[in-house]
Amino acid sequence: MEILIKAAQLLLSLSILVILHELGHFIPAKLFKTRVEKFYLFFDPWFSLVKKKVGGTEYGIGWLPLGGYVKISGMIDESMDTNQMSKEPEPWEFRAKPAWQRLIIMLGGVTVNVILAFFIYVFAFMTWGDQYLPTQNTTYGIYCDSLGLVAGFENGDKIISVGGKKMERFNEVVPEIILNDVKTVRVKRGGESVDVSLSEEVKLAMLSKKNLFELGLPFIIEGFSDNSAIEAVGAKKGDQIISINNQDMGFAQDVFKYVPTLKGDSASIVVDRGGELVTLDVYLAEGVMGAQLKSPRDLFVFEKAEHTFLSAVPASLNKTKNTLNNYLKQFKLIKKSPDSVGGFITIGNIFPAVWDWQRFWELTAFLSIMLAVLNVLPIPALDGGHVIFLMYEIFTGRKPHEKVLEYAQITGMILLFALLIYANGNDIIRLFS
Repeated sequence: MEILIKAAQLLLSLSILVILHELGHFIPAKLFKTRVEKFYLFFDPWFSLVKKKVGGTEYGIGWLPLGGYVKISGMIDESMDTNQMSKEPEPWEFRAKPAWQRLIIMLGGVTVNVILAFFIYVFAFMTWGDQYLPTQNTTYGIYCDSLGLVAGFENGDKIISVGGKKMERFNEVVPEIILNDVKTVRVKRGGESVDVSLSEEVKLAMLSKKNLFELGLPFIIEGFSDNSAIEAVGAKKGDQIISINNQDMGFAQDVFKYVPTLKGDSASIVVDRGGELVTLDVYLAEGVMGAQLKSPRDLFVFEKAEHTFLSAVPASLNKTKNTLNNYLKQFKLIKKSPDSVGGFITIGNIFPAVWDWQRFWELTAFLSIMLAVLNVLPIPALDGGHVIFLMYEIFTGRKPHEKVLEYAQITGMILLFALLIYANGNDIIRLFS
């Protein structure tokens, strides 16, 4: 079910982004009286799922969910309609329009993507506000993955600064380390300040989707499932698990790792109940306790800035700019770790396992910026490739030969398919590694 929920969110998000991106090409094409033959969500090789012709344009939904397209008359695109290009240009064709109009048409998609992200942020700030966990409010510190322990972090460390920069928001700590090539993180450990140096090997491992650390959580019982094994032996809401079978369980993450190993065995669980230590002997027939963890929202003091439209606009401009800047920085990292590139599984996994509209729109805004950046890359077959040829024409006054455009389009499509196979191949390899 979790996979279906993630897939549904990904499909809806990409459908919104593709339709609006293509609308960014469609509207200026119509304004400049350029004929648009097709407007499709998803690709339709051989057949389409739905199609209807209205006003000279065929609108439809294809069966291959790898994007979408508008087919503009007199333009060398993914349709590779060279028959039309062999004839004399008609006034309503793309190639007959002035270069500046063609440039606006080609940049329309990425422009809409950036504007869309901005308006989503405005909507999100006005609807939900800007809520975050201040780094200084991480009461229990961090919980380290194996990579974090190798790097020199310890469970319970509290982040003071990253590369000499004080981090106001806890969720920005790891991105700051990755994107800005941070070499040292200062933490508070047992009342002392300790500098943890990050080696190149550790940072490369982070690029390969390996976690450094996460927010440390205590296992404080919020509720119980039906037929709860631990409730049956006297556990109560508010109990904090301290140890199991004399093994320290300072963090909920320790409990999640250890309890499944006790399937079919008895366990001696010590809980803190309002300062009193209580021992509970429980039989874990299925390797689960049947206890629900207290939410981080109830454990930590979050900050929240409420926004009106007037305050949401500058906040959204700043958010859009920072997101765009951070995504551009990621391209520097691909050379260091090409296996960090991911495909649809990687993108799908950023969505939560439950449907959360706030998270959905935040991720859609991020993907909109990602789509804008990727499309403006100077690769033939992408918008950026067309823009390069148009800029050449504007500055030199000469159109590239149509054969050059045709071969560039074919090369670009081959390159894009190769990148698509490589990225999704990385996803498959990570599934089995």
